[in-house]
Amino acid sequence: MSSPPDGLLEIGRLGRPHGVRGEIYLSLVSDRPERRRAGSQVFVAGGWRTIEAIRPSNDRFLVVLEGLGVREDAAKLTNEVVYGEPIDDPAALWVHDLVGARIISVDGTEFGTCVAVIDNPAHAILETDRGVLVPVPFVTSREDGVVTVSPPAGLLDLQDNA
Repeated sequence: MSSPPDGLLEIGRLGRPHGVRGEIYLSLVSDRPERRRAGSQVFVAGGWRTIEAIRPSNDRFLVVLEGLGVREDAAKLTNEVVYGEPIDDPAALWVHDLVGARIISVDGTEFGTCVAVIDNPAHAILETDRGVLVPVPFVTSREDGVVTVSPPAGLLDLQDNA
């Protein structure tokens, strides 16, 4: 396993090869469609590769990466982490931008610092160092290390009494 250049984000992990023509399973942790397109660039095992082909396979994808023409080539990448460039989308909330940010309400109430983003079936939840859980749909803005939230009255007060 090799380290990525600074600034790249982990977007998935390669699994075992499939078939004899170099296809390999890819489990993505990113839901961005840009990550699932032929022609996309990924960093894996110390170098950049182009996704030549990609197709869904149950809860994963089968990919053909540039330079992997046979099963043995693909097998060498089993369990390698896949990295990608950050995607510039000002409207998106990124985990790496949320963790470490101060969480405050629109009225100025401090809820602490975000220590984790919990993956939840309905929507992600911000967890603070004070144990407060803030559903992401209540985030109104993110700027300069501060996340502003607008929860319904009393919702976060209930957590103080738990």
